[in-house]
Amino acid sequence: MTTAAAGAPQAAVQRGAGSNLALATAAFALTFWAWNLIGPLSKTYADRLDLDPTQVSVLVAFPVLVGAVGRIPAGILTDKLGGRVMLTASCFIAIVPVLLVGLSGDSYPALLVSGFLLGVAGTSFAVGIPFVNGWYPPAKRGFATGIFGAGMGGTALSAFFTPRLVAWLGLLATHLVMCAALAVMGFVVWAFARNAPQWRASTEPALPRLKAVMKLKVTWQMSLLYAIAFGGFVAFSTYLPTMLVAEYGLAQTDAGLRTAGFSLAAVIARPAGGILSDKVGPLKVCLTSFFGAAAMAVVLALEPPLEVPAGTSFVLMALFLGLGTGGVFALVAELVDPARVGGVTGIVGAAGGLGGYFPPLIMGANYQANGDYTIGLLLLAATALLVGLFTVKAFRNVPRPGGPAAPEPADPVSRLLLANERGRAGIRLKTEEPARCAT
Repeated sequence: MTTAAAGAPQAAVQRGAGSNLALATAAFALTFWAWNLIGPLSKTYADRLDLDPTQVSVLVAFPVLVGAVGRIPAGILTDKLGGRVMLTASCFIAIVPVLLVGLSGDSYPALLVSGFLLGVAGTSFAVGIPFVNGWYPPAKRGFATGIFGAGMGGTALSAFFTPRLVAWLGLLATHLVMCAALAVMGFVVWAFARNAPQWRASTEPALPRLKAVMKLKVTWQMSLLYAIAFGGFVAFSTYLPTMLVAEYGLAQTDAGLRTAGFSLAAVIARPAGGILSDKVGPLKVCLTSFFGAAAMAVVLALEPPLEVPAGTSFVLMALFLGLGTGGVFALVAELVDPARVGGVTGIVGAAGGLGGYFPPLIMGANYQANGDYTIGLLLLAATALLVGLFTVKAFRNVPRPGGPAAPEPADPVSRLLLANERGRAGIRLKTEEPARCAT
């Protein structure tokens, strides 16, 4: 098992933490750009291959599938091999599907296959979370995971630059440039990134480790929350260009610019969500995210005019979802033993990716059937509202950061009853948790 040296928990930020956090964030941003190469070019493919809205939504959603499911083995392998090896591998392995996508622009089946494989680039998230967690003490992990999570701004870079690069260089040349960038990033990470000093490779076999993580109630609770927060962000960042072109008649480059703004707002909000979680508690941050996103989905379902009402609502939606992505992983860091963060992150990250897989399919089918996105947006509103209510109930006993801990009862029977109640909420007794360790 991945353990720190015996003794007191890590209390201070370690030397080298900032540079490793920056490298991980940069690698995450670039691989996320690669992961989102197809979405910003949806109109190009639709025009070139004469695709209907459902075919476009399937094409856009396909990379999300592998990027989601692949996070489970990626998280477990990170506990075993370390973040440095896995981040480097993520960059180099992503080169192959990026090249295949560039070569497949004239064939819809080939695009589906290469887009499916492109999902490998999206697994880097499950690598980076345990990697940066190992460099920071518990009180700073909301900040660390929030800053790292800002790497999802790679979707903003893709939305803004990819259509323009294709216009300037052509489809294949754009993908070759991305291949070169991934290769450079892989070499940089290998040369300069380091695992946290106290990191030790997990010696547990992968399958029993996965089974153990899957038995944790908190794993599935966090998965539900992240499926809405991050899944909503992924769904909008990949499908929004298509939605803006179809609903508002924008050109592909204009839709990409607005999608970049959406992604940038979420990117700014994610570290803010982590930092706020350290100050006011992740529960409040998550509730703000879910209820706020529900309200914005209702507004957007009314099909407001583009510039001020719709544009403002999209930005606020991005801010709420970004806050939620930061808040959920601050909650993970609070409730999960660090030795299991990699495995839990893999499953939770997979749930977030899958949360982003289905909405584009629903939106595409909805638009093809009705000519608008109203039903899909109302379904998002209802789902976010229900998950917010679930969060209130499931995590009502999470302590507020900086607040006094509730006194533990002295008699064994009362302690057992309290432990049982906390266990139902997915919360560990602080007095019973093992010495903190780094992953």
